[in-house]
This record gives sequence, structure tokens and C-alpha cells, in this order.
Amino acid sequence: MNKKLAAALSGGAVLVVALSGCTSSNEDKGPDPKLVAWAKKVCDAIPAQDGKIRSANASIASIATNSNLPPKSAQKTYAQAFQDLADGYKALADALGDAGAPPGIDDGAKRQRDAAKNLDGLSASYVALKKKVDGLDTKDQGKFAKGLKDIAATQAEEVGKQSDSGTEALKRLEKDDVKAAMAEQPSCKAAAASATSSPAPQGTAG
Repeated sequence: MNKKLAAALSGGAVLVVALSGCTSSNEDKGPDPKLVAWAKKVCDAIPAQDGKIRSANASIASIATNSNLPPKSAQKTYAQAFQDLADGYKALADALGDAGAPPGIDDGAKRQRDAAKNLDGLSASYVALKKKVDGLDTKDQGKFAKGLKDIAATQAEEVGKQSDSGTEALKRLEKDDVKAAMAEQPSCKAAAASATSSPAPQGTAG
């Protein structure tokens, strides 16, 4: 498998960075306690999903360094990774949905809904990728490789768009007091530190 193909099919871990609160506010006045409680609900869901997403991306990247991997093994690895990516982003979307609108934030409900919707969309993109990989012919190495390239050509752009739009939606959500509240959470600090200590497969950290 070539590295370019694996990179095209890997997940946007940058989304987790965007949701983790890269920096805290320097304002003397802290965020509203209700907003801090909201941030805790969201942040506490991040580490487990961050780990799942990173592990899935590592599995995809490992295929790029193993050109002799049998098609069935590669198919299984891709399918599991795409399922994990779909589950990870779905769980993050659900966490945002369950938390509801950030208290006391102008336009907070819309920002929260947009972010959750984009994460749901990215999850759906990986569900579609898994279905396509599951349907590939693994009896012939050449046909399987061609099938993967076709998938990358048709699906990678969609995944990229979903990742980019998701990142922007999360950055809109995580502004000002929301960022300050999330930056106070140990779980968000841990996820942000983990994300910035290793390169993301796509995009840049927040």
C-alpha cells in the first residue's frame, strides 16, 4: 500500500485538538461555573475517543509500510480502523449533543448543533468507507489495490471536506469563554497535550 493512499484514508485527529482547548484564557475572571460544568461533560468524553481515533490512524499508517500484506489482512485492518474512526467521531458528536448548548454563550446552541452535525457527518463518511472496503475483491492483489485506489479517489475528498468543516465548526464552538472553560478541564488538557506531541495525519493543530 502506498503512503499517500493511507494518508488519504486516515482520520482528521486535528478535530480532537480543536475540541480540546489548545490554550487557556488569560483573563482574571474565570468562566461561569455552569459553563465549566458543561465543558467537563464534553471534555470527559474526549480522551477515550482520542485514543481510539489515534489507534485507528496508526493501523492505517502501518499498512503503508507493509507492501506484502495479504489483501484479506489489509481489508480487515482498514475495515476495523474505519469502524473505529466512525465510532470515535460519533461518540464525540453524541457527547456534544448530550451536553447541550453551552450556558450563557451567544449563539451557543447553533454552534453546538453545527459542531455535533459535522462530527456526525464525518462518522457517516467512515461508515461509507468501511462498506466499500468490505466489498472489495480480496482474491486478487491487483484488483484489491485498484479497488483501494478507486475508494481513495472517490471518498478521500469527502472525508477531507468533512474533516475541514468539522474543524471549523469546532473552532467556532470553542471560542472565548468556552475555550477558557474547556482549558480548565484535566481531560481536555491531556488530550490537547497528546495531540500536539505527535503529528496529526491531516491539517494542523489548533
